[in-house]
Amino acid sequence: MLNTEFLIDTFFVALSGVPIALLVTVVALAIALPIGFFFALTRINKIPVLNQLAKIYVSFVRGTPIIIQIFVLYSFIPILLNMTFEKYNIDYEVYKIHPIWYAFVIFAFNKSAVLIEVFRSALSTVEKGQLEAAYSVGLTTAQAYRRIIIPQALVSALPNIANTTVNLIKATSLGYAISLQEITLKAKVAANFGYNYLEAYIDIFIVYLIICIAVEQLFKYLEKRLSRYKVANA
Repeated sequence: MLNTEFLIDTFFVALSGVPIALLVTVVALAIALPIGFFFALTRINKIPVLNQLAKIYVSFVRGTPIIIQIFVLYSFIPILLNMTFEKYNIDYEVYKIHPIWYAFVIFAFNKSAVLIEVFRSALSTVEKGQLEAAYSVGLTTAQAYRRIIIPQALVSALPNIANTTVNLIKATSLGYAISLQEITLKAKVAANFGYNYLEAYIDIFIVYLIICIAVEQLFKYLEKRLSRYKVANA
């Protein structure tokens, strides 16, 4: 039988982990978006070496579970940092680094690969003739992308960026594996005392559902705004 009092109390405990989950989401996306866009350009333009590296990177991330990526990177990054600090005589205890910094890197690493394909697909929808037309009126490549190519590609990419964001929010629930004090870990720790795991999992479910619905509505609003912009400039 459900412990209603514990269910209500732990809901607010789980809710206290929301800022960490959202912070990881925002920072990871802030890192992943430019990386994803850059490597998408290397794939669109078939730049030697970088194009192949991007393909391998995307295949690796797609072909491995994110929980394995978390364990591998969480084990590998401290070793790499320790070697670097020893080489340059930096006196810092690597194992005292807060888990949130690893979470930023790990989730950005995962979502950058996803966004490479999102941007590559979106950029492919923009006619190549528009870039040539931009050159003909004296725009530089950077200006052409900023004023013409990126706004149009963004309209196509936004639904997939929304899916990536929602998936990233849900993936932060795996942060418990690196002792990140996010929603799942806080609720599970609260459940440990009385073994009320069912109530804790229900609370986790509800909290993530609320966040994801709110984010989906935000992106729907943005899609409508961008769609009107596109029609106005068609």
